[in-house]
Amino acid sequence: MTPIENGGGKSKTTTTTPNSNHQRTSKRGPIPGPQYHHKHLQPLIPLVISSTSVVNSFVSQNDLHLHPSQTLTLEAKLSSITLSINRLNSVIQKQQQENPSSIPKTLKSHKSKSKTVKSPISPPVVDEFKSPPPASPSPSPEVANNDVFQSDCWFQRFLSAESDQSDSRWIEAFRMTKTSFILLLQTLAPSLQNYSNTKIPPDYMLASALFRLAHGSSFKSVGIRFGIDSAVACRSFYEVIRAVNDRLGHFFEFSPNDLSRIIVGFGWISLPNCCGVLGFSRFGFESAGGLGGDEAILVQCLVDSEGRFLDVSSGWPNNMNPSAILNHSKLYTRVEESKDFLNGPSFEFHDGNSIPQYILGDSCCPLLPWLLTPYLKDGDGVDSENNSPSLVQVYNSVHNRGMKLVDTAFRSVRARWRLLLTKWKEESIEPYPYVIVAACLLHNFLLNCSEPLPNEFMGEYDMEPEEFPVFGGKGDENAQRVRYTLALQLAMASQSF
Repeated sequence: MTPIENGGGKSKTTTTTPNSNHQRTSKRGPIPGPQYHHKHLQPLIPLVISSTSVVNSFVSQNDLHLHPSQTLTLEAKLSSITLSINRLNSVIQKQQQENPSSIPKTLKSHKSKSKTVKSPISPPVVDEFKSPPPASPSPSPEVANNDVFQSDCWFQRFLSAESDQSDSRWIEAFRMTKTSFILLLQTLAPSLQNYSNTKIPPDYMLASALFRLAHGSSFKSVGIRFGIDSAVACRSFYEVIRAVNDRLGHFFEFSPNDLSRIIVGFGWISLPNCCGVLGFSRFGFESAGGLGGDEAILVQCLVDSEGRFLDVSSGWPNNMNPSAILNHSKLYTRVEESKDFLNGPSFEFHDGNSIPQYILGDSCCPLLPWLLTPYLKDGDGVDSENNSPSLVQVYNSVHNRGMKLVDTAFRSVRARWRLLLTKWKEESIEPYPYVIVAACLLHNFLLNCSEPLPNEFMGEYDMEPEEFPVFGGKGDENAQRVRYTLALQLAMASQSF
């Protein structure tokens, strides 16, 4: 095929077949450019604006009946459409200014409608993870005559429309029942009133912070629902985080009086004298350069058999080995130096052997007399005369079941508080560890209120298993003896069934 260019304002393509001198000629008009398409799109803009306004009106009138995730999704879509329309309008207006004669008469009637449209909802905030401005103590303001927030907002209508204490909308919006919300408010109110600088009622502060935690929504979106601007929503959020850390710290049950309950709980899953399971997890954030990658902070935790957090150490660098984190943590200091933990009586078996109090740790941790890790291979630290694959397999099976408690606890926290699923900005990473600790404390608070996470929330989020480098050192002989004693007892118990 040989193309032949022809002048005269039209293009003509001539094709010659191999076996004939017959020529077929096809004529085509000029290829329309971007300006042509923009002209034809302009009449659709008023229709899109009208449709967007209708949808926004629907959301505003039915926001109490829609699930919060539905309204947040719709708002994000509407905001995206509005921004796209404004960009398209700018392009069309620029072309009209450059070439006014190209505007058909039939489209000039729409020109007055092509101005930049105002978004029916506010666009998303770009820098949504801002560090809080420093809070200064101020007296608690009265709700009446408060001009900082709008009284006719979503939350005010939510409170007016609620039916009873068991209203499921409380769980959908704030991940807790109204009864637990009131109890939490009573617990945090003294701190919120002492150092609050937002001049909004404590219930608004707490509800707005819980809504952001539960749905990962921006400060702008939170502000719209609670009748406050994004700056006030930001300050209020971090004041609530501070109050949770100050007032709920005792929910990290780690006193000697709690050990009896903890030990009994692990006994039911074949781990006698166990006092917790140690694990680690990564929480991602975006690097300042916007390159993404595996930027994250590491969190070390200790959980009990019911999924409660007994100890949380947050904010460690991602490139730090878990074993190094453990050595620098308060948990390690409590066991090795102050010796005020894991110092209780040993557990004696029927054959006369005994094991001290201990916690479980993964293969990324060192094997210590009080920290039992899995066997990496058959016979690792096992008496050669009594070495059998079943002994190692049984121990590792029970050990693995215990380690899953950590994964379940972190999964529950992320599923309940969706803000932890978002990637924070590196420039505002400083308060992030406190947010993670606050989320774990609220997790414990709700467990104590007999409010486990509903199954539908857990089903919406699936966490991939996290891997950490295997500890390269070798456990001391005493640690190997303790582990072997437990493995032998577990193997004997499995044979009796």
